[in-house]
Amino acid sequence: MFTEPRSTTPVVGLHGRLFAASMLAFVGLFVVGLAALVIADVAYVVTDVGPANLGDFAAVLFSAEIRAALWLSIWTSTVTVIIGLIFAVPMGYALSRYRFPGRAVVDSIVDLPIILPPLVVGLSLLVFFQTDAGRWIEAAGLKFVFQTKGIILCQLLVSASFGIRAVKLTFDGIDPRIEQVAMTLGCTHPGAFFRVALPMARRGIIVGGILIWTRALGIFGPLMVFVGAVRMRTEVLPTTIYLEQSIGRIEVALAVAILMLLLAAAALVTIRMVGLGER
Repeated sequence: MFTEPRSTTPVVGLHGRLFAASMLAFVGLFVVGLAALVIADVAYVVTDVGPANLGDFAAVLFSAEIRAALWLSIWTSTVTVIIGLIFAVPMGYALSRYRFPGRAVVDSIVDLPIILPPLVVGLSLLVFFQTDAGRWIEAAGLKFVFQTKGIILCQLLVSASFGIRAVKLTFDGIDPRIEQVAMTLGCTHPGAFFRVALPMARRGIIVGGILIWTRALGIFGPLMVFVGAVRMRTEVLPTTIYLEQSIGRIEVALAVAILMLLLAAAALVTIRMVGLGER
C-alpha cells in the first residue's frame, strides 16, 4: 500500500515560536556582548586619543618596534602553519582510517593542548630544556630558550592540535570506499591517498591551516615564560599589548588589539568562504 512520505518540516505553532525565540535570545545575548567589547575598544581609542592626536597615534602604532612585532608574528605563525600541516595531514589521516591499540589514549593526547592552559606549555618547555635531553638539543646547535625558534616551537605545540582535529574530521567525512575503488582500478594505497583522498580533503586542510595560524598568532603565556618579550627580538603582537599597557599606553595596546581582531576576523571570513565553497 502506498503511503506518502512524512514531511521533515516541523509544525510551527505558538510553542515552536516561543522555543525558537528563547534559543535565539541566547545567540543575541552572546553576540551583543562580544560586539559591545569591540565597540568599547574602538570608542576608547577614538574618544580618548581625539582627532587632533590621531596622526601622532598612528605614528606610534606603526613605529619600528610595533612593525617588527607585527612582522615577527606573521612570519612565525606562517612557518608554524607549514610545520603544523606537515604533521596534521598524516596524523589526521592515520587517526581517521586506522585502528590500533591505545588509539583512544593517543587521540586524547593529541587533543590535550586544546584544553590545557597555554601557560603550562611554556613552563613545560622551559623545564624540558633544563633536562639532559634538552641540554643535548641546545648543545647540538638548536637553541630555543629566549630565541626566535622558541616562538615557533611554542606556537606549534599550542596550535597544531586544532589543525590535526580539523583534518581528521575532514577525512572522517570522506568515504574510504572511494579509495578502495581506486585501488581496485590499479592505484596503490599511497596513490589512492595522493590522487583521491588528499584532493578531496583540500578544503579541510585549508581550514586547519587557518585555525593553526590564528591560534599561533594569539598565544601569549607560553611566550612570556619560554622566550620572554625582548623588543625587536622576541616581541610579537600579544606581548606588545602587554608591554604597552604595562607602561600606561592603553590606547596603543587597544589599537594593537583591534589590529589582531581584524586579522582574526579575516581568517574567520576565509574559513566561512571555504565552507560555503564546499557546500
